[in-house]
Amino acid sequence: DFLAGGDGGPPGVAVTALPLVSSADDHARCEGAVKGWADSAGEGDNGGDKLNLKDLLFFLHIPRTGGRTYFHCFLKKLYTNAQECPRSYDKLRFDPSHPDCTLVVSHDDYSLTSKLPRERTSVVTILRNPVDRVFSTYEFSVEVAARFLVHPNLTSAKTMTSRVLTKSRAVSTLDIWPWKYLVPWMREDLFSRRDARGNDSVPSSKKINAYDVEDMVMPLHQYINDPVAHEIIHNGATFQITGLTNNSYFDGAHEVRHCVRKHPDLGRFVLQVAKNRLDRMLYVGLTEDHEESARLFAHMVGAQVLSQSGALKLDVQEDQPSGTDSHSSMLDPEDEETNEHMNSTHGWKNNEALNTTEDDHGKGNMTVGKLMETYEGCIAKLRKSQSSRRRISLKKVAEANFTKATRRHVPEAILNQIISLNSLDMELYEHAKKIFKQEHLMLKGQHPMVVQQKQSADQIVRSSSYEGTRDILFGKSITKQCVYNLPNKRKYAHISHHHRRVYIV
Repeated sequence: DFLAGGDGGPPGVAVTALPLVSSADDHARCEGAVKGWADSAGEGDNGGDKLNLKDLLFFLHIPRTGGRTYFHCFLKKLYTNAQECPRSYDKLRFDPSHPDCTLVVSHDDYSLTSKLPRERTSVVTILRNPVDRVFSTYEFSVEVAARFLVHPNLTSAKTMTSRVLTKSRAVSTLDIWPWKYLVPWMREDLFSRRDARGNDSVPSSKKINAYDVEDMVMPLHQYINDPVAHEIIHNGATFQITGLTNNSYFDGAHEVRHCVRKHPDLGRFVLQVAKNRLDRMLYVGLTEDHEESARLFAHMVGAQVLSQSGALKLDVQEDQPSGTDSHSSMLDPEDEETNEHMNSTHGWKNNEALNTTEDDHGKGNMTVGKLMETYEGCIAKLRKSQSSRRRISLKKVAEANFTKATRRHVPEAILNQIISLNSLDMELYEHAKKIFKQEHLMLKGQHPMVVQQKQSADQIVRSSSYEGTRDILFGKSITKQCVYNLPNKRKYAHISHHHRRVYIV
């Protein structure tokens, strides 16, 4: 799909020419390829018990969903550096059988599971409204690429990039899919427009629409119609969850993806695989409902990680809001997303708020409530650095002032085009919202606090009075659980003897 660029530059998009065949014959060929892949993609994908955290957690990070915040403000607090699989973001290079490697956080698509012990791996992800995600992808491409405009010319920028990446062992934005393609593409375009202006100090003509400042930045309407956007951005969430991106480990990904693009009616097979995989994930969050998503993540994932590590304090205390307004410390989705891959003004060194070596894992007894407090404090630190970073990055293209308010000036025709180009993602997002609602109802009804140790569960049972059983809806199945009256707590515990879990409601 991608070939090396010239002058030592980054890879570029290569347009593959398909054999000339009749439309009917080509559709039949494509239908066979897509259906064959869909049938094989479902094999061995039963998922087992999706509610139990397995030995390895794979955070499938869809770009521009706020997942980087989860990585730094949740997962870095739950896992030690030694437990995190090395080089997660720039292609996996580790032995998945290594017992100490229990966390993978990556932009790699679902095909990465072919390199993992699938029966011992739990997958989690976050989805976002596809229109907002396209906007954010465009904005972040401009923001990172604009940092290079401090250099006198494109050659100088490329030379600096090569030197820094050679000397530094750290993973930069340019190492990470899809930015290793999108940022160089936007960077070259920015330099081309700067050269065309002839004078870097001449401001662009004043325009209301920040997404159409064509003498400075590639306009949004041009961006979404470029072959690069079709190859990487549109329906990106669907292709990432199905393992069909241009970064896939599956050799046939290119053929299936291009068949779906050429014959949209075949997208239904890919979409069904994506929905099935979301159904089997341990957790599915939504960027737009970031506060509730974080709370669900803390209970559905964080509690189990703490329990398995022995750091979870067994109590029935609910996570009460802190003295300050929790919403004020939580980032707006637009603010949260822009904290991904926080870099210096030159884009290479990690932001101090993120680049911490302190290991908070296992310090004393941890409750879900304390985990949420830690998360909110972490986000508050990120918020302080986000605004200045973006302002400095966009200094040379100041009229590309991307905000929620400026998005409203984008013509409705372009918005409708984005929706049309991302029809698979639009439907997948609606499915994710249904899953999210189920997660919310399950948490609201049970408020789970997981206790893996058999002894802890038995101790609660012995100190409680039995009151009967009730049926609980877990996903699509009904589980019968015992109900006990907890002394002195005036609450009920629902004990699943099969999984040795304790749920506090």
